[in-house]
Amino acid sequence: MNLDFGQLRALSAAVRCGTFDAAAVALHVTPSAISQRIKALETEVGRVLLVRSRPLAVTEAGAAVLRTARQIEALSADLARDLSGADGGDGTGPVTVPLAVNADSLSTWALPAFAGLEGYLFEIHREDEEHTVSLLRDGTVMAAITAESSPVQGCTVQRLGTMRYLAVAAPDFAERWFPDGVTADALAVAPHVDFDHKDDLQRRYIRSRTRRRLSPPRHRVPASADFAESVALGLGWAMVPRMQIDTMGDRLVQIDPAHPLDRPLYWQQWRLRSPALDTVATAVTEAARTTLR
Repeated sequence: MNLDFGQLRALSAAVRCGTFDAAAVALHVTPSAISQRIKALETEVGRVLLVRSRPLAVTEAGAAVLRTARQIEALSADLARDLSGADGGDGTGPVTVPLAVNADSLSTWALPAFAGLEGYLFEIHREDEEHTVSLLRDGTVMAAITAESSPVQGCTVQRLGTMRYLAVAAPDFAERWFPDGVTADALAVAPHVDFDHKDDLQRRYIRSRTRRRLSPPRHRVPASADFAESVALGLGWAMVPRMQIDTMGDRLVQIDPAHPLDRPLYWQQWRLRSPALDTVATAVTEAARTTLR
């Protein structure tokens, strides 16, 4: 199989940008050229690689080819930087590193790790920690902060530490809904706040405390800062990272401090010896070492 770098770049750009038109702008060619290159690549591999939807989506075969395309792009960027340094140049511009990071890590400890790195552009995909590995599998990202300890095929995994969550509420809310403490009856009727439809922390906590599957009223607030703010304003109780609770002062109270939920986090990345990726991995693991349990 003879894979053409230009065709692989077209596939990568099409998936990243979502349309042939946007990919053409990114690569400074025509949309027709993008389409022709991808058709030629599909002919070469004998598989349909893209679903022509809006946005474009990769097929299962396309995900495998996309991973290869992204890895070649990363190696090419590293090579260009090495050659520029050998020639005494000042570099070829920043390297783009696509990552998947869960919202709670982004809002508490991960961003400072990225901010300390120069010469990199971060394309951060916010995803629930239980689902970030799906973006590794389809080649969208090079690395992910995830709750999945089993390595994705072609990836390595390293434990980062544990993020602790505690059940909290606004003081007035706690007094109204939990006057006798956290009980099964109270949890059955007290409203809680979910981040989104994938957020199962509150339901997991309820099951651990009651051994029952309750269906209390719930809100959805899909933004980390607004999520904690909604709890402080009294919309409902929720499981909030300990690091975030500390920043809210007396606006939040712990309603059940003896029963935290601990969620282990892992760093998964392509099994690719890339200086850029290794630099980011080192920064993330160092930040995790000083902030997670």
